[in-house]
Amino acid sequence: MGGNSPCASCKLLRRRCTKDCIFSPFFPSDDPQKFAIVHKVFGASNVSKMLQELPVHQRADAVSSLVYEANARMRDPVYGCVGAISYLQNQVSQLQMQLAVAQAEILCIQMQQDQSLTHENLHDQNMISPQDDNSLLDPIPHQLMNFASSSGGCQDPLKRESLWT
Repeated sequence: MGGNSPCASCKLLRRRCTKDCIFSPFFPSDDPQKFAIVHKVFGASNVSKMLQELPVHQRADAVSSLVYEANARMRDPVYGCVGAISYLQNQVSQLQMQLAVAQAEILCIQMQQDQSLTHENLHDQNMISPQDDNSLLDPIPHQLMNFASSSGGCQDPLKRESLWT
C-alpha cells in the first residue's frame, strides 16, 4: 500500500507498510483474517521467503494455495487439505459403487420387462403351447443370475431397502 492504509500483514505485525511490501498486493487491509490465518500456520517470515522466491506472475496462486492450506490446517491440524482430498476421494468411490449397483438394477428391470413383453407377444400370437409356457418364464442366463444374486441385484427394487437412505 505504501501510503494511506497499511496492508493486513503490516497492520497485524505492527510495522510500517512500504511501497514495495511483498504482502500488500495479496493481503488487503479490508481482509485481515486472511493474513492472520496464514501467519498463524506458516509464519510471516516463511511466507515472505516463499513469495520472494517465486516469479511475480505465480505469487497470487501461491497465496491462494497458502490461504487454502492454512484454512484446512485450522480445521484439521494433522492432515490439512490432504484429509479433505482423502475424504472426497472416498466419497467418489462410494458414489461410483452406488452408481454401478443402480445401473445393474436398471439392467435387471429392463430384462424383466423385455421378458414379460416377449412372453405376452408369443402368447398373443398363439405361438406357444401351455407346456412351453414355463420355459419362457426364466430366459435370463444362469451366469447373470448368479452375479445378480451375489451382488443383491435383480430383486424387486420396491421390496428391499434403498441404498440411499
